[in-house]
Amino acid sequence: MIERKHYMDKLKKLRDKKIIKVLTGIRRCGKSTLLMMFRDYLKESGVEDNQIVSINFEDIAFEDLLDYRKLHDYVSERIVSSKTTYVFLDEVQNVPEFQKAVDSLFIKDGVDVYITGSNAHLLSGELATLLSGRFIEIKMLPLSFAEFYKLVGGDKRDAWNQYFKNGGFPYTTEIEDEDIHRDYLMGIYNTVLLKDVVARNRISDIPLLESVIRFLFDNIGNIVSSKKIADSLTSYGRKTTSVTVENYIDGLINAFILYKASRYDVKGKQYLKSLEKYYLVDIGLRRMLLGDKFSDYGHILENIVYLELLRRGYEVNIGKIDDKEIDFIAVLGGERIYYQVSASILDPVTFNREIAPLKKVSDNYPKFILTMDELPIDDEGIKQINIIDFLLSVDGV
Repeated sequence: MIERKHYMDKLKKLRDKKIIKVLTGIRRCGKSTLLMMFRDYLKESGVEDNQIVSINFEDIAFEDLLDYRKLHDYVSERIVSSKTTYVFLDEVQNVPEFQKAVDSLFIKDGVDVYITGSNAHLLSGELATLLSGRFIEIKMLPLSFAEFYKLVGGDKRDAWNQYFKNGGFPYTTEIEDEDIHRDYLMGIYNTVLLKDVVARNRISDIPLLESVIRFLFDNIGNIVSSKKIADSLTSYGRKTTSVTVENYIDGLINAFILYKASRYDVKGKQYLKSLEKYYLVDIGLRRMLLGDKFSDYGHILENIVYLELLRRGYEVNIGKIDDKEIDFIAVLGGERIYYQVSASILDPVTFNREIAPLKKVSDNYPKFILTMDELPIDDEGIKQINIIDFLLSVDGV
């Protein structure tokens, strides 16, 4: 196991703060393991076993606690007076109206609450209303390349090839057999699809949903719209509407399979309301479903960089400037960085195409081109950085 330092540091900073810690992210990205490691940290710092109440709602041993009242009573009976009691509720969205129990536990003195969930509905509706201002969300993703490399070691190029091929779900680093690896990812995919998309959105036409997924997986990094997807599927005999497609996309986003990047007009300084791009939570899932498609190398690189920017806390949008596009505008704390992503810019035509949008931006924020090339380039302050070096860097540049 690897300590997910970025996430662990957040939990340590928030320890004993009067706020509910909510860990969200796709199934099997490491939420439960992180909480287990945090509990070990608490014990090492002097917290006694009886001060920790830990419940995983996917464990049948806790089936009786799927009633929020019983859950509340169970935890309340185990609160240690005059000391802090740490309460961990894993996959708490399985408990109907769980927010009532969580809110009641939160207002008790000496209770520090941590919850996890695999669907964005966890923080919507009544929960957001009831617990408004009382929780902080920690958004988890599968392993970054830096975390992956720390686990597997060896030559960084070999590690990169493995990461690019298999993705970053933590357990995949322990699987060497290709067939078992694919079966493992298929298991994640099917579980998320059935539990977090189909069941929660009451979807009856599963084949249509899978057609939408395949289209989106096949078009990462491309500008698409729900109408374009609906028209494309209808032309292939899968008749549907843009409204249905949009609902399916919302379900996939809520299940953390899919992430939407909106478009931003750099000169007009406004968000555009249509033609977004979508990226996947893990490129291993794409290969599992579609097989090897090396012609999409550049878009896969884009996907990896997009997720890395999210991990580093940036709000990430697609940039539009006149008739040209900037792959990513990353914004954090009022500062911004512009990124272009390309497999290589050694060809002069490709170089000019990638650098032209960045040269059109008149502000003085940093601008980078991320590629697999080894030779550094600096053109009018626009720097080229090797993607592997970027992913292993601490400061992101």
